[in-house]
Amino acid sequence: MEVPKDQMISLLENGLYDSAQMLGCFLVSSAVTSVEVSPYTKAETLVLQGDAFYGEKEFRRALSMYKQALQQCKISPKQTATSRSSLSTSSRSSSPNSTTFSAINENEVKFKITLCHCALNENRAALAEIEGIPSKARTLRMNLTIGKLYRISRHNRSAVSCYKDCLRLCPYVLEAIVALAELGVSSKEILSLFPQTPTRGRTAFDFSDSVRWLHKYVEAQCCIASNDYKGGLEYLSELLQRFPNNVHILLEIAKVEAIIGKSEEAIMNFEKVRSIDPFVMTYMDEYAMLLSSKSDQSKLNKLVHDLLNIDPARAETFVALSLLWEKKDERRALAYAEKSIRIDERLMLGHITKGRLFLSLNRPDTAVTAFRAAQELKSDLRSYQGLVRSYLSLSKLKEALYAAREAMKIMPQSAKALKLVGDVHASNSSGRDKARKFYESSLRLEPGYLDAALALAELHVDEGRTKDAICLLERYIKDCADDSLHTKLAQVFAATNMHSEALSHFQAALRINPQNNEAKKGLERLEKQMKGIDPDAPEEDEENEVEDAEGEPEDNDLL
Repeated sequence: MEVPKDQMISLLENGLYDSAQMLGCFLVSSAVTSVEVSPYTKAETLVLQGDAFYGEKEFRRALSMYKQALQQCKISPKQTATSRSSLSTSSRSSSPNSTTFSAINENEVKFKITLCHCALNENRAALAEIEGIPSKARTLRMNLTIGKLYRISRHNRSAVSCYKDCLRLCPYVLEAIVALAELGVSSKEILSLFPQTPTRGRTAFDFSDSVRWLHKYVEAQCCIASNDYKGGLEYLSELLQRFPNNVHILLEIAKVEAIIGKSEEAIMNFEKVRSIDPFVMTYMDEYAMLLSSKSDQSKLNKLVHDLLNIDPARAETFVALSLLWEKKDERRALAYAEKSIRIDERLMLGHITKGRLFLSLNRPDTAVTAFRAAQELKSDLRSYQGLVRSYLSLSKLKEALYAAREAMKIMPQSAKALKLVGDVHASNSSGRDKARKFYESSLRLEPGYLDAALALAELHVDEGRTKDAICLLERYIKDCADDSLHTKLAQVFAATNMHSEALSHFQAALRINPQNNEAKKGLERLEKQMKGIDPDAPEEDEENEVEDAEGEPEDNDLL
């Protein structure tokens, strides 16, 4: 052959993919036009060129080369059993950029085709291709890939089987442990997959002691997956003591704290992670959600700026962008949320953010679909909260109550789930007694849960027990300087014409959180009342403002 194949291999091994694909054109041309070159040699050449294209992220071209290589294999005489045994998958990597060739291993080429389909988000085609590789011939990476594809396709039983095969080959595949836990496999069953004998050169005691942390990691993930967040945090805290400043464990702790409403602790842990590793992207959507809930626009803006510099193509970046624009331009925020889902449809917060925005846009029916999509990924309390709000907006009390009870069934020791059931009962005047019982139960379970305290205060006001509402809120304000408590208390005072007290608490709320829009609007309304102006009267230039707004060109470039 006029073009030396070993030079092509050398270029690929050195990551010089652009040069490799240029040289590959000569190599392919020489091999294909020569009648003396065997089909297997042609197939090798096509695979090499495919690897060059894959390295340049030209996945369609790589796919074409790999498929042509398989066609060459089919027209070639079948190899003997002896020669096939020499192509053991353990002798080479099955990466598209693996270039140590002695002959073609068709299973590895099929896997390269699978990886191309995955890169192009063609999951169905990827699954069909990788299923053609016999299970006994699959490498660790192949098992992990097919497990992910089965999970995306909702073939959960098959996914469990593949993830188990991963752990039988290597118990340290942590993403397989997490996946099995989320698919409902018990910690006992997961641990049974681990090797029960010591490795060569170690005593049984050394072996057991060295993987004790791994056992705790399994327990932690199974607790979290089954909504036993308290147990999960205990195991993760033990792991953190053994592995201080472990970014992965800190992120897991912060994520759980965010889910259960320990916002301040979660924010501290996310900030600690970013101080250790400023370029981390994992769970930064969760961190953005926390900053948004705290109305900390300055930190959220800084986070979005950082994420755009680190990786502007990640789904987490677009969730953060959506949250940044949520209060300024809902249509733009929605476009970002939808973009995050297109990038990674399994990112739960993308669906939750989308659902929240549809609620803000008064489209609760579409919000239900978004929250249901989030719920299919993970039975997270936030998806249930979104569903309940959506159903209540649609006046579907039966569906709202079913969703709230489902949340309580899944998380029986959750104060937030109890409060959610109370919210449904409170929406109907005949259910206020039941609502009060659920709110009080929620506060007994978690005395510091402010949302339940605020809901109970609102219920007192609705039932005309203003003094009870004031006493409850003042008691909580003594222990917690929270802007939402001051805002609610100010609203109660304003409703009873206690203007000076209302003014004091609106101002206190804005000192704590200058971005509190509810406090801003309440203060503006109160100041009008104190000046003897009707706060509900329309502004003089309101019509002119509307006309001006209509005259502005619409910004269609949301991204």
